[in-house]
Amino acid sequence: MLLDPKHMNRLSRQGIPKEEFESIAGSDLTLELLKSQGLNLVLADGMYRLQTSLASVDDTLFCIVDIETNGSKPSRDQVIEIGAVKLQNRRIIDTYESLVYCTEISEQIQEITGIRVEQTLQAPPLAKVMREFRLFLGDAVFVGHDAERVGLSKLLNRSLCTIDLAERTIESERYGLAYLNEQLELYKDATHHRALSDAMTTAKLLKRTLALVPESIRNGEELIAFSKEAKRLKRPKMKKEEKKEKVKCPEGQQ
Repeated sequence: MLLDPKHMNRLSRQGIPKEEFESIAGSDLTLELLKSQGLNLVLADGMYRLQTSLASVDDTLFCIVDIETNGSKPSRDQVIEIGAVKLQNRRIIDTYESLVYCTEISEQIQEITGIRVEQTLQAPPLAKVMREFRLFLGDAVFVGHDAERVGLSKLLNRSLCTIDLAERTIESERYGLAYLNEQLELYKDATHHRALSDAMTTAKLLKRTLALVPESIRNGEELIAFSKEAKRLKRPKMKKEEKKEKVKCPEGQQ
């Protein structure tokens, strides 16, 4: 069963009556499959809704994820490391990290990440790592700094991009993770381009942005909508020397 945008919008806002939704789903098995793929469905007062529409922002469970790959295009290249941090009530409650078996890593990626082929040859296969990660993720809100870049296929989890959220809560000339970490002093022990470290930095950025979200944002779904629909803050003008530096180091590599 594929839920179209209209169904998802209703689930995230007013909900769908039990009989209607079960007629759409077709079977109990389909409902369980949707939940197993990360859709946080709940039945309350005769309506199917998303848990994120009922839980306050603080009570919403977020899973902040970062991946490293063996090339420059994450959508095409092989995952070599995954790191994740669970955040709830603005507290880090759990972490996950693993290297992934790989036989080839470009010299550039080895230099950037510090991950060597000798290490990934000893790592578990991707299928095993993904099973572990899916269990860790559960039905938490999937969070990434550029959520599309780190998005993993066949997940129905609600998603949140911290770039989108930062653009609506923090005035900054740039929104690359390394740049924000330096400017906001988020995580002094950060090791950029290592999955768990970047996930931890992103978790600290999420905490910072949550403190700046308007009080009118009451639940997880309203937060997701705010991150996509609210007006972006105007960026301060860059100084000439900073513009030159940006040309040397593109935003996506910071």
